[in-house]
Amino acid sequence: MAASREFNLTLKELTITSMTDGGSSSSSVVELQSNKLVSVEYPAVVCNVDKMLETIGGEEGLSKTYGHPNRRLELRFRPQDPFCHSLCGNRFPSSNLLLRVRRRVRKKDPGEAQIHMEILGVIQTTYKFQGMADFQCLAVHSEDGKHTSLYDRIILRKVENQQYFEQDVPFFLPPAIFSRLDSPVDYAYRPDSHHNIQPMTKENFIGLNRARRPHNTIFVSFLDAAVPSEPLEAATENWQKFCGKDSDKKAEEDLRKMFESRPIWSRNAVKANLEIHPEKLKLVLPVFAYYMVTGPWRSLWVRLGYDPRKTPESKKYQMLDFRIRCSTKHGYSLGEMPVKAKRSSLDYTLPIAFNKAAPQPASVMDLPAPEGPGTSRQSDTVKYQLKESSYIFREGMLPPHRQMFYQLCDLDVESIRKVIQQNDGQEKECDERDGWCLVGTTDDLRDIISAMIKKVIRIQRPSLPEFTVARRRSGFSIKPRVKVVERVEEEEDNNDEEEDEEDEFQPSEGSENEMETEMLDYM
Repeated sequence: MAASREFNLTLKELTITSMTDGGSSSSSVVELQSNKLVSVEYPAVVCNVDKMLETIGGEEGLSKTYGHPNRRLELRFRPQDPFCHSLCGNRFPSSNLLLRVRRRVRKKDPGEAQIHMEILGVIQTTYKFQGMADFQCLAVHSEDGKHTSLYDRIILRKVENQQYFEQDVPFFLPPAIFSRLDSPVDYAYRPDSHHNIQPMTKENFIGLNRARRPHNTIFVSFLDAAVPSEPLEAATENWQKFCGKDSDKKAEEDLRKMFESRPIWSRNAVKANLEIHPEKLKLVLPVFAYYMVTGPWRSLWVRLGYDPRKTPESKKYQMLDFRIRCSTKHGYSLGEMPVKAKRSSLDYTLPIAFNKAAPQPASVMDLPAPEGPGTSRQSDTVKYQLKESSYIFREGMLPPHRQMFYQLCDLDVESIRKVIQQNDGQEKECDERDGWCLVGTTDDLRDIISAMIKKVIRIQRPSLPEFTVARRRSGFSIKPRVKVVERVEEEEDNNDEEEDEEDEFQPSEGSENEMETEMLDYM
C-alpha cells in the first residue's frame, strides 16, 4: 500500500503585474500575511472613525455579532437614542485581500515615484447593508405647530424622587418594529407554492399552518373516557420502515422492557435510560405508549392499555411541575440565581436582526460508520443519553434547569416519600390536579424541594441574607402554612411557629399549553 502524501498549498507570496504607458509590464512580489480580517461596507461617508464604530456597537458589539453566524450587524445612526430604529447588514463569506499602497514622489522630479505595496490580510467575512432604511420615530411632542423634545422627561438618567414619576407626560407609544422585512419582495398577492394551508381540525389544533408530522402519537386527556390499548397501524409501519439497524432493534427491546417494569415514563427519563437517536425516539415511543395531555400525568408517556386513573398504585408516577423560586424572601435575588435561565427577556433582539439558518452541505465525516463484521475500525459513537440529574432529584443537588418535570417516584428524598405516602391505602378519588395524593400535596412537595435548594445555596454562598417563606394555595384555608426553615429535618418540629400569609406566584393548574414544546415534537 503506497504511503499517503500531504500537499501544502498555502499561498505565501503574490505577484502583481501592471502595464505602463509604453506597453511594457512590470511586476513585483508582495508577501501575503496570514491575518484574517472582517470587512464592513458602511452605508455612509465616514469622517470620524470613533463615531462610526459607536454606531455599530463598538468593537465589543461587532465581536458579539461576529460570534453568531446567523446574526445580522445592527447599525444605529443615533446610538444614544434608545428609540432609534437600526439598519441591519447581512453577513457574506468573501476571499478579498486588504492591500495598502504607498506612493512616494520626489519634489524635484514629480514624474518619478516609488510605489510600495503591502497585503495586510485576507478578508474572509464581509457585512453588507443591502436593505432599506426603516422609518424613524423621534420622542417629540407636537402641539400648535411647536415641537417639544420628550427625552429628558421619559428617559431616566439618574435617581429621581417620587415627583418625577408623578409628573404629567404626553403619550409617546412608539411601535417596537415597523416592518419585519427590510428588503423589497415581489409579492403581487400570489400564493406560495411551498405553503400548504390546512383548515383547523381536531387533528391539527396547533395552528392553521402547522402540518401534522407522521409520528402517529395518540393524545389522551384526563377527561377522556377510555385509553387506547393498541398503537396506530401507521405508527408500527413507520417504525418498521426506519429501524433497519441492530442498535434500533436493541433499543426497541429495551424500551419494551422499560414499560413492562414501569408503566409511565417521562421523556427525559427514557432518554436517560435508553441509547437511541432523538429523532428515532419520536418514532418508537408511539408504538408502546400514548401521551397524556392534561391531569396529574400530563406530559408523560403511559403504556398502552394502562389507565392510571383507575389504579391508586399509579400515584408514585404522577408528575410534579417544579420551578425554582426567585425573590429576596426565598434567599436570593435574580442576579444570585444559582441556575441560569436558558433564555433571557432582557436580551431580546428584533426579528430582523437574525437570518434563518441555511442548510449546511453534507460532509463525509458526519456519516455514521457502517455496521457489520466488515467494519475494520471502531469509530467514536455519539452518545444521546441524558444525565441522571435530568429526571431524578436528591437532597444536596441543584436541578439543571429552573423548571423541572419530576415524577414522584424519581424524588429520592425520605421526607418527600413520607408526604406522598400520607394516604396510602385510603385513596378514594383521583383528582385532576393532585391525582391520588391528598389535596395540597404538590404545594408541600414544592416547599420541601425549595427549602433543600435554599440550603444548598446557603452552603455555597453563606453571605446571603436569610428569609422565611410563607406559602398558601388560593381557595384552601384548612390550616395556616408554617414557614419553611433552613433545615428540612426540623420542619415537623416547628409547627408552632407561624407568620402572616403572603400572596405570591401560584403554581400552574395544569394548563394544556405547558408542554406545547414537547407536544410539537410529536404532532
